[in-house]
Formats: sequence, C-alpha cells, structure tokens
Amino acid sequence: MADLQDEPHSVGIGAEDPPAPAAPGTQASALERAAALLSVHPVADGCNTLVWTLRQSPYHDIETPDAGVDTDIPRLRAGGVGAQFWSLLVPPRGGPGEGEGGGGDRVVSDTLDQIDAALTLMRRYPDSLCLALSADDMADARNRGRIASFLGPVPGRTLTDSLGALRAFHALGVRILAPAGAPWAQETLTAFGHEVVQEANRLAILLDLTGCEPAVARRLAGASKAPVIISNTGAAALNPHPGNVTDEVLVALREAKGLAMVTFDTARTGDSLHAVADHLDHVRAVAGPDCVGLGATFGAEPPTPRPTGLTDPSGYPRLIAELLDRGWPESDLTLLTWGNALRVIRDTEFTARRRSSPAGA
Repeated sequence: MADLQDEPHSVGIGAEDPPAPAAPGTQASALERAAALLSVHPVADGCNTLVWTLRQSPYHDIETPDAGVDTDIPRLRAGGVGAQFWSLLVPPRGGPGEGEGGGGDRVVSDTLDQIDAALTLMRRYPDSLCLALSADDMADARNRGRIASFLGPVPGRTLTDSLGALRAFHALGVRILAPAGAPWAQETLTAFGHEVVQEANRLAILLDLTGCEPAVARRLAGASKAPVIISNTGAAALNPHPGNVTDEVLVALREAKGLAMVTFDTARTGDSLHAVADHLDHVRAVAGPDCVGLGATFGAEPPTPRPTGLTDPSGYPRLIAELLDRGWPESDLTLLTWGNALRVIRDTEFTARRRSSPAGA
C-alpha cells in the first residue's frame, strides 16, 4: 500500500529556475528549505476551476506555459503541486431564479458536461495528470511523477429527492460533493439532507462545505461520520467576506477532524502573500495544525485579481518560505501541504469501509 512514507519522486519544484543549493557550511535560505520540503510533501490543492475555463476557451494547451490562463502543467510542477481537486461547479447563469448552473435539469446536464471535460483533460495529458479515486491513488500518482487529480465538488443541487445521481456521480469518479445551495441544506439540514450525508459517507465522498451558512456547516460537520472539508475559504475573523469561514465553524471542523483550505482570492484573503499567510496563521491557531490546508482557486483567465506573489501555482514555494520565516515548524508545513488532505481522504475511506461492514451497517 502506497503511503506518505513511500520513496517520493520529485514533482519538479522550480524545475525551470530551481533555487541554488546552499554552499557547504552555510544555512539554507527559507526558499531553499521550502523547495526541499515540497519535493517530499507536495501541495494537495483543494480548488482549481480550470475545467470550466477550458470548456469556454478550449484552445489553451496547458502542457506548455500559457499566459492566457493562470494554470498550466509547468507552473503546477514549478509550484510543487502533487494533487489537485478539480472543481466541477459552474458559474451562475444569471437567469431569474437561477443559481449556480441554472435549473434542476440544466444543473445535472452541466455537471455531466463538467465531468466529461475533466476526464478528457486526464486523457489529454496522461504523462502529467492521473485520475485519483482514493488516498492510495493520490500517493501512487505522486510517486510516479503525476499530479493526482480528484473530481469534484459537484453541486448538491443535482440531488433532489433521490440518491441515484450521487451514486451515478461516484461511478463516474466524483469524490467530492458541495451541499451549498441545495434545498436540503439551507436554513437547516432536512431529513433528505441527513440521507445524503449518510450515503456520501458510505460511498467515501467528501462533503465540501464551502459557501454553506455557518449553522448549516456546523450541522453537516456534526452529522457526518467522516471528516468534512471547506475547499476554499479565508478567515472571517480577519475579513468578514460572506465566502469566509467563521471561528465557530473552524472549531466545529477541529472537533470533526475536518479541513479548511485557504484560498488565494484577493477579495477574501487580501492582495498580498503576507495577507494570505495571516489567514493561514489564524486558521491554524483556531482549527489546529491538523485541520488547515490550501485551496487556491486558480484556473481562471486574466484579468483575475490575485495576491502579489501568488498569481499562479508556481508561487507556492514563496508562501511556504514565508511560513517558515514566521516560525511554522516543518512538521506543521508537511501537514498543510500534503498530510492533512491525505489523512482526510483516508479517514473518509475508513468510514465507508466501516459502514459497509456487517458490524457498521
């Protein structure tokens, strides 16, 4: 069984312009230490919207540097990204009464198109991207020099009064579901919402609470037997943006052994690398080092405002260097980049196996 202790491969951190090794007898710089850390414990990034972008602009070739989009394979490798959660959500269509993806039938068809586009992306770049369905796949992809690619989240609005769509998505490779905006997870968690949580636990599908109202997020975290995640967020205590997570939800995540993944969205986390690091400091302080991760929300075409120093995935080593300078121990950084995401996926799979066993039925 592959695991974090397996001999890792280099994910190509700074492959185009790597930091020079420290001279004998001198102390390595923070950036050199960051590059060394990421070569063993790469980034598992919780949110990238490239699938939707490529559906709108299919001419992009992400195998080579592409100034027309902020994500490509060279910059993923330069930043030390070893696993990526590819968002399958679509932007709001803007019609009257329509939320993300439009009406019920439309949101299902849009989601299926997103899944198809993501799978096509894996097939187009097989030497770099590898579909991942499990924690073992995540570790194996890293060790084989590929970026483990998880499909999801898909929108919870695709589920109305039947769990069939959730099982179908799972069969297609989806491993993350976003309840935000679903009628069963608005002001409260309905009886059907509890059924969704139980079935997601049984299927080893992660629940992504991004965008949920705080009260609903706490109920979902408490109802789930498996850890939950927030794939892209900032700390509301530092910036009261509606997309940011409150300290009460961070405490609930800590109790549920979940994961809050901090975004690089200027509106939510500020316009500099230092501001993003402030949010990471706060989430780590409130939720604990075992419950903090990274979910940049790259994958867009310019102009998209990004914090200075974190305009694309190649900026990850600079962020890790900043955290080293702030006194983060390397053990906490290995959890931030890779260990926490791997643990949450493994724990979700363990919950599914336990629920499927006669004793857990």
